[in-house]
Formats: sequence, C-alpha cells, structure tokens
Amino acid sequence: MEKRLMKEFEAVFKEQGEAVFFSPGRVNLIGEHTDYNGGMVFPCAITLGTYAVVSRRADAHMLLYSNNFREKGIIDVDLNKLQYDKQDDWANYVKGVLYFTQQEGYKLPCGLNILIEGNIPNGAGLSSSASLEVLIGTILKELFQLPLSMLDIIKLSQKAENQFVGMNCGIMDQFIIGMGKKGHAIALDTATLKHTYVPVQLKQASIVIMNTRKQRGLTDSKYNERRAECEHALSQIQKIMKINSLCDLKEEEFEKIQHSITNPVERKRVRHAVLENIRVKKAITALENNDIIEFGALMNASHISLREDYEVTGVELDTLVESAWQQSGTIGARMTGAGFGGCAIAIVEDETIEDFKQAVYKEYTKRIGYEPEFYIASIGHGAGKLVGGCIQ
Repeated sequence: MEKRLMKEFEAVFKEQGEAVFFSPGRVNLIGEHTDYNGGMVFPCAITLGTYAVVSRRADAHMLLYSNNFREKGIIDVDLNKLQYDKQDDWANYVKGVLYFTQQEGYKLPCGLNILIEGNIPNGAGLSSSASLEVLIGTILKELFQLPLSMLDIIKLSQKAENQFVGMNCGIMDQFIIGMGKKGHAIALDTATLKHTYVPVQLKQASIVIMNTRKQRGLTDSKYNERRAECEHALSQIQKIMKINSLCDLKEEEFEKIQHSITNPVERKRVRHAVLENIRVKKAITALENNDIIEFGALMNASHISLREDYEVTGVELDTLVESAWQQSGTIGARMTGAGFGGCAIAIVEDETIEDFKQAVYKEYTKRIGYEPEFYIASIGHGAGKLVGGCIQ
C-alpha cells in the first residue's frame, strides 16, 4: 500500500513524497446519539481508513488530490484564504482543520502537497469525514512539529466539522479515531472525556459490518434536527431540575419529570438518550464479564430504541438488522453511526458468517432492490505515521 501510494503521489505531484500517514474509520458498538447528550459511548477504531502521502511546499498553498475523487483533480487551497466552498466538496474538511489550527495560534510555515486515498465506503456512516480531519491534524503536528496533543487534534477536528462544515456532531468519532487501540474499544464518558480501554474478546465470533449502500450527507439529514430537539427538551427539564445534559438523568428521574417535556416527540428522544446511556454501561460490564450473549441483547435493544424513539433507522437499516436477527449465528445486531442509511453491525459466530451474509444479502436485495456490502471488522490503532505498514 505505502509503495503504491508513493508512486501515485509522484505521478500526480512530480516529486517524491516525504511520509505516509493513516487514520482509521470507526464503528460504535453501542451508545448512539448519546455523545452530544453528555453520555457514554463504546466505539472502536477499525482497520479501514484514510491514507495520505505528503511533501512540503515552498509557498503557502495546500495542493490536495484524492484517488477517491479523481474527477475533481488537484484542489488548490490558499492558507491565507480559508473559506467554505461547496464546490471543494471533501476538501472543506481539510480546510476546516487548517483554519482552526491557525485560529488557535499554531503557525503553519509552508504549504503541503497531499494525496489522499480512503477505503472507508463513502457515506457509509463509518466516519470518513472525522477520519480525514484527524489525519490532517496528525500530519500538521508531525511535519511542522506543532505542540499538539492528540486530544488537541481531536478537539480541533470536531470544531472543524461543527463550525466550518456545519455538521453539529459530538466528539465521539474524532476521539476514537485519534485514540484507538488495537483489540480494544473505548468506554468514553463524553461529558468529561474520561475513558478506559476495554479488550474486545468475542471468542469464536466476529464483528460484521453491513453497508446499506444508501449514502447520506449528514449535514443534509435530520441529524441536526435531532440534536435541536434534545437541546429544547433539556432546556425545559432544566427549569425544574439541575442537570447539565440529558444523560445526567437516571431512568427513575426521567419517569418522574417526563411530563415537563411538552412535545411528545421530544419526550421520545429523551427516553432514548437516557436509556441508551444506561445500556452502554450495562454492555461494557457484560463485555468485561465475557458475557457476549448479554452484550448482544443490549445491541438489539439499542436498535429498537433508535427505530421507535429516536426514529433514525429507516427501511434499509431495519431490513439489514431484522434479517440479521433471524440468522442462527447472530449474537446481536444494530445500526451504527448517525443513521438515515449508512451501516449496521452484527456480532456473528465465525462458523456461520458465510451463511449469514448470503441470507441477509438475499433478503435485503429482495426488499430494497439493490445489494448490500459486508466487511469483517478488525479493531485497529488510532491515527499516526505509517512506517513499514505499522502506525508509529
């Protein structure tokens, strides 16, 4: 991979690349739409991700080229004129990180040539945008020796997505992409950023990613609408009790005060956030106790809540998950990511995976009219420089 990308970089930019970097995608095992509600999440980094080859320039321009969007050619970004431009498409995520890095007072002494290639399916909900953002922050730190911690890069990346691109996401995606550890998921409290690494030991089972192949741009979806609903409900609750976020609520507290949420739809959104946060804590305990069956049951309950109370699944995700539930080797299945398309995940007994894929493929294609995709997820490291195929 590194040698091929170096050759392609030389073909595009007519000079040799200096270094290769990698930033993973992610799946969230459980804990959806809790991150911006101050709750717990349980994601892991995967070995699919985004690669970059870079070299320094003598001017203040970033020349960006993506093997995934060859038709767009080289996009020329002036470090002194960083503005959102819809025509620049994927490059806006790069520009956002550049902009906020400079806004925070870090000097970028020159521009860069950057060739990008990702093997995360575009629009699949495995967080290709956050992968790209953290990748760029890591490159800037390494090449320019900036005094940035990985947490600094994570926060800059989230700010780029929130304030430059206009996607009002929480911090989970950038956090796991920057802080991922091979063979482990992260139990992350998004309110405090306290986190612990939990070994993911699935015995004779694997994580199967199921891609609906229904692409969705989150900034154009109902994601921001859901967040606004939660914020409005929180403002009503705060009039009668002192909480900082919805996930501060215990289940019995929610039952007592739910009448204060005047909009019944918003009441459902809060119910999901509160109970999903509880499910995450139970799921982490189950995995620590090697109770995969309980973990799978909590995944199933999570999907039902996302379908009924948060209403972010849709026919494509529901078809994948409900078909997965019907297979004998399935331990648990749920949508992952923001929803509205994208991917679902299932924990499947290894000896049944091929039968599982065939059955779900057949049911999905019959009902939806086009084919899903399947990937076996390996849990990998967070973003960094690649040397000999390994993250430094």
